[in-house]
Amino acid sequence: MRKRTRYTLLAALIILCALAAMVYLRQKAPPEAARLLPESDAIFYLNLRPVRAATHFDRNPVTLAPSAVAYQQFIDATGINPERDLDAVAIALHAMPNPNGPNGPVAFSIVWQGHFDRTRLTQYLASIATSQENYADRTIYSIPSPEGYMDRVALLGYDTIAFTNMPTPEQIHSILDRHRAAASPFSGSSLLGARYRDVPAFSIAWAVGRIGLPFVEDGKINILGLDLPVPADSTFVASLRYTTALHLRIEQIAPSEAQAADATHALTHLLALVSYIRQAQQPTPRTPSDVALRDFMQSIEIEQHKDRAILTATVPTDALKHLADTPPPASPVTPH
Repeated sequence: MRKRTRYTLLAALIILCALAAMVYLRQKAPPEAARLLPESDAIFYLNLRPVRAATHFDRNPVTLAPSAVAYQQFIDATGINPERDLDAVAIALHAMPNPNGPNGPVAFSIVWQGHFDRTRLTQYLASIATSQENYADRTIYSIPSPEGYMDRVALLGYDTIAFTNMPTPEQIHSILDRHRAAASPFSGSSLLGARYRDVPAFSIAWAVGRIGLPFVEDGKINILGLDLPVPADSTFVASLRYTTALHLRIEQIAPSEAQAADATHALTHLLALVSYIRQAQQPTPRTPSDVALRDFMQSIEIEQHKDRAILTATVPTDALKHLADTPPPASPVTPH
C-alpha cells in the first residue's frame, strides 16, 4: 500500500511539474495572434484590452469622413465596431520587390482577435468575394481591391480573423497551417523566434524587424517629415509598456558598437534640433495636448548600450486619458 501511495504521489508531482512548465512556457511565448503570422520583414502587435480599460476610448464613437464609405458599409453589414470589439491585432510587413506595383513598397498580413457575429461576417465576405477557396477546413475569400491587388480573408475561429493582401495565397495558407499548431508556444515565424526575447515583459504594443519599412522614402526613414539618421534596413525592437504611465522604448540594433555610437549621436542632435524649433515656435503650451507633447519631448532619453542605440520616453497617464477623451473633428458620414 505504501509503495502504491509513493507511486501515486510521484505521478501527481510529475503532472504538476509538467503543468507548471506549460504555464511558464505559455507566459514566455509570443501572443497567439503574432505566432500565426507568416514569414515577414517586420511584425507589429497591439493588445487593445488594457488600453481600452485605462482610457475607455471605445466610449467615443469615431466620426468617419465621407470617403470612408466602404468602411462604414463593413460596420453596418457585420455589426463589428473596432473600437469596442477588437481586442488584439498582429501585423506582418512584407517588403515588396517592386515598390511601384499594386501593393506599393509594403504588403500586409494581419490577424485580428476580438468579438464578432460569425454569421453576419461570413455573409458579408461571401457577398463581396469574387472567388472562394477551401484550405485546411477553412474558407478563404478573395476580394479584389480598387488598387489592383487581391485581399484574402479567412475566419480561423470564433474570435480570430486572418487577412493578407500579398499577390499569392502562400501567406494566408501559412497562417492557416500555423493555426493548426497554435497551441505550441514554440510556433511562429523565424523573425518572432529571433527577436521576441528582446521585447520587454508586459508590453501592450511592440514591434520587431525592419520597422522603417512603411516610412522609407528614397532610401531613408522619414517620419512626420523628418529623415531619421539611421539606415532604412535597420533592425528595431520597439515596445510600449503601461504601468503608472506609458513607457516607450525603441532599440536600433546596429552591426557594430561604432555604428550604434554614430546613430546615438545623430539622434541626440536631431532631438535637440526638433526641441529647439518647437520651443521657438511655441514657447508656452496652450492646450492640454501641447502640455502632453512637451512632457513627452522632455522625457526622451537616447543612449548607447553596446551595439544598440536606445530611445526611451514616458507619457503620463493623464495625458493618455485626455487624448482618448478628446472627440475627433466632426465630419458627416455618407448616408446609405
